[in-house]
Amino acid sequence: MANVAFLGLGVMGYPMAGHLAKGGHTVTVYNRTTAKAEKWAAEFGGAFKATPREAAEGQDFVFCCVGNDDDLRQVTIGPDGAFAAMKPGATFVDNTTASAEVARELAAAAEKAGFKFLDAPVSGGQAGAENGALTVMVGGKQDVFDHAKPVIDCYAKMVGLMGDTGAGQLTKMVNQTCIAGLVQGLAEGFHFAKSAGLDIEKVVSVISQGAAGSWQMENRWKTMDADEYNHGFAVDWMRKDLAIVLAEARRNGSRMPVTALVDQFYGDVQKMGGGRYDTSSLLARLERS
Repeated sequence: MANVAFLGLGVMGYPMAGHLAKGGHTVTVYNRTTAKAEKWAAEFGGAFKATPREAAEGQDFVFCCVGNDDDLRQVTIGPDGAFAAMKPGATFVDNTTASAEVARELAAAAEKAGFKFLDAPVSGGQAGAENGALTVMVGGKQDVFDHAKPVIDCYAKMVGLMGDTGAGQLTKMVNQTCIAGLVQGLAEGFHFAKSAGLDIEKVVSVISQGAAGSWQMENRWKTMDADEYNHGFAVDWMRKDLAIVLAEARRNGSRMPVTALVDQFYGDVQKMGGGRYDTSSLLARLERS
C-alpha cells in the first residue's frame, strides 16, 4: 500500500480517488474548490490539503486529473504546485487529457527534479470512473509503468503502456478521433432511419449484431431515439479534446478532414445550447436545426 495524493476532484477525479482509497492506499486530495475536497475526505476517510504542494509532500504517488494544459501546469509547476514538493523517486501520474507537448515538458521537469512521470489519460467517461472500469493509456518508461500499474489498477479495467512520454496522450487523441467519426455516422444513420419511417429499436436489434455494432450504439441508441442528452461525456469536453487532436495533426502532418468537420458540428451543438449535452447529441443537430 502506498501514500497517494490526488489533485482534481471533478466528475472523473472524485471517484478515481475514491477507488484508490478503497484499494487500501492512504489518500490525500486537493481540489480548487475546498468544499469538494472536504466532502471527499468525509466520504472516503482520507485527508485534504489547501494546495497541490501540500498534498504532494512526502507522497509515493501523486495522481492528477484536471481540465487542460493550463490547469495542469498550474497544479504542477505553478505557484504552490506539486512538483516543488515531490520527493526523490516518487511518481507523478497525470490522468488529464492534455497535449503530448505538455506531457514531455513536465516529464523533463520531473526528471530534472529527481522524480518520475507518466502521462496516463483515461477513457470510459463518468460511468467508467465511478465503476473503476477505465481504460488507461500510458506514456513513459517501462520500469516506471511497472511500478505504478498496481496502483492505477484500482480504477481501471485496462492499463497499457503505449510508448515513451507523450504516447499516452497521442493514443487518447486516436481514441477521441475514432469516437467522433463513429458518433457522427451513428447520428446520420439514425436520422436516415427515422426519415425513412423505420423503427429504431428493430433496426438496432439487427444491425448491432453485425459489423455496425459498437459501444456507442449499444449504450446510446435509446437516449438518442428519445432525444435525451443530459448525461455522459459533454460536448464542451469533446471539443477541447478535438482541439488538441487537430493541433497535433497540424504538427505531425496528419490529414483529418472528417475530424475537423465533426468538430464544427459539435460547435453547432454548442450554439444550440448543448455544450453540456452528451456527445451523441450530434443527432439533435440534424433533427432540430
